[in-house]
Amino acid sequence: MRNLATSLILYEKINTTEAKAKELKGMVEKLINKGRKNDITTRRYLQKYLFDKNAVKKILEDLSLQFQERKSGMIKIIKRGKRQGDSASMVIVELLVKHKKEEEDKAKKQIDKIVKKKKKDRVERRGFWDRFRRDSKEQVRPERIEKGKKTVERTTSK
Repeated sequence: MRNLATSLILYEKINTTEAKAKELKGMVEKLINKGRKNDITTRRYLQKYLFDKNAVKKILEDLSLQFQERKSGMIKIIKRGKRQGDSASMVIVELLVKHKKEEEDKAKKQIDKIVKKKKKDRVERRGFWDRFRRDSKEQVRPERIEKGKKTVERTTSK
């Protein structure tokens, strides 16, 4: 169970059986709640319980701050179905963590939508031939007319 707890904290999402997931949920929530103190005794307790120093660091620096207002409900269990070999019910266990990148991406998408709307308002829709027109109404364009073997260029005004 300690290994599962370490993996869940490091990777934030793991696959396991339903019975193990139910046990794991309470254990990890207690560890995160303990990590809120962020003192030396808490660090030593977490290092004794978890196998990886990075997991301890993640609890103390990231998870305890993100779940500051919550006492429980930090872990979500999603049922996947039965395992092929022994028909054990499998689940996905994941921490309900908000990533900074996801929040930044949402903000960027909203800004991009606003910018695109402003650009559409500024740009007038033009036809194909409008790009050749000048500001004046009359424009001289050369046209080639083939008469027999000779090509004659003449100008037309609009």
